[in-house]
Amino acid sequence: MAVTLEAVQAALAGITDPNTGKDYLSSKSARNIKVDGGKVSLDVELGYPANSQLEIVRAQVSEAVKAVPGVEQVAVQVQVKIVAHTVQRGVKLLPGVKNIIAVASGKGGVGKSTTAANLALALAAEGAKVGILDADIYGPSQHQMLGLLGQQPVSLDNKSMEPLEAYGVQVMSIGFMVDADTPMVWRGPMVVQALDQLLTETNWKDLDYLVVDMPPGTGDVQLSMSQKVPVTGAVIVTTPQDIALIDARKGLKMFEKVGIPILGIVENMSIHICSNCGHVEHIFGQGGAEQMCKDYGSDLLGSLPLNLQIRELADSGKPTVVGAPESQAADIYKAIARRVAVKVAERAKDMSSKFPNIVIQNT
Repeated sequence: MAVTLEAVQAALAGITDPNTGKDYLSSKSARNIKVDGGKVSLDVELGYPANSQLEIVRAQVSEAVKAVPGVEQVAVQVQVKIVAHTVQRGVKLLPGVKNIIAVASGKGGVGKSTTAANLALALAAEGAKVGILDADIYGPSQHQMLGLLGQQPVSLDNKSMEPLEAYGVQVMSIGFMVDADTPMVWRGPMVVQALDQLLTETNWKDLDYLVVDMPPGTGDVQLSMSQKVPVTGAVIVTTPQDIALIDARKGLKMFEKVGIPILGIVENMSIHICSNCGHVEHIFGQGGAEQMCKDYGSDLLGSLPLNLQIRELADSGKPTVVGAPESQAADIYKAIARRVAVKVAERAKDMSSKFPNIVIQNT
C-alpha cells in the first residue's frame, strides 16, 4: 500500500504537542514532510526551549507516523527556533535581546525574586540563552541568590558593562555596584535612569529571553519601566492571601493599561506540608490565584509550596532549579518556565527587522 502525504498529515493532525495543546499540522510545527515509498522524514520545529521534551516529542511523532499503513521507516528531526515577538506599540526592541519577560508583584515578600531567578535558570536548563536583570533598585537580591555576592561587572570600552554569569545565565544588578548596607535613598527619576542604564548599557549577548525582576508595587518606577522597556509579556507573582491578591490585581491592571500581555500568574506559598507529620495546611488561604485567573481571563502557571528548602537554597546562592534539580519544587519551576515560553511563542512575531528603512533625500 502506497503511503501518501495526506495520510501522514492526517496522522500529525491527530496528535497534539503536550506543551502547547495544539496539533503539529495546524500549528505548522511539522515541516519538510517527505514521503519516499515506505520511508517518511520530517522536521518538527518548536518555538520554545525544550531540551527535556525533545525525545518525548520525537517519540510521539514517530509513533503516530509509523501507525500509518505502509510506513516502514520514519526519521523525525526535532529542533527549536526561538524568535522575537511583539512588544508595546512605539517601543523598540533591545539590541541582543529577543524577548523580555517582566516578573512582577503588587507588593514585596511574596517570592517574586525567587520566582524570577528560578524561571531564568529553568529556561536556561531547557536550552535557551537567558539573562536576568535585577530591576529592584531599592532591594536588589539577584546577586546573592545567584552566588555572585562581592563580584563586579567590568567595562571593556568605558561606555558599557559586561554582564556577569551564573549557572549559564547572564546577570546584571545594581547590587554589584553598591554596598550591601547602603540604602538607596533615591527619588523616582533617579531610579528610572539607573534602571535604563542597567538595561541599555549592558552588553547582553544574543539572549532568547531576558527576565526582569521588577520592583514591587505599582508606582511611577514600575509605570515608567512598563512604558519604556520592550516587554513581551508579564508574569504576576502572588500568594493566596487576600491582602497580597489585592495588590497583585493592581499590578496586573497596570500592565494591561500599557499594553503588556499577562503571560500568567504564579502562586507562591500555596500550601505548607509539615516536615514531621505530613499535615497539610493552607496558611495563607486557598484558591486565591485561581480565582484571580478566572476574574481576569488569565492562566495559573503553577503553585509552589511554602518550603524551607526553597528559601535555604536561594539564600545560599543556589536556587532550587540548580541546587535541587531533582526536587518536586524544581519540577514545578521547570513546568512554569515551559508554560511561560509557550505563551511567549504564541505571541505575534516581531517583523520590524523585515522592513527596510525608508530614507527620503533631496535630489
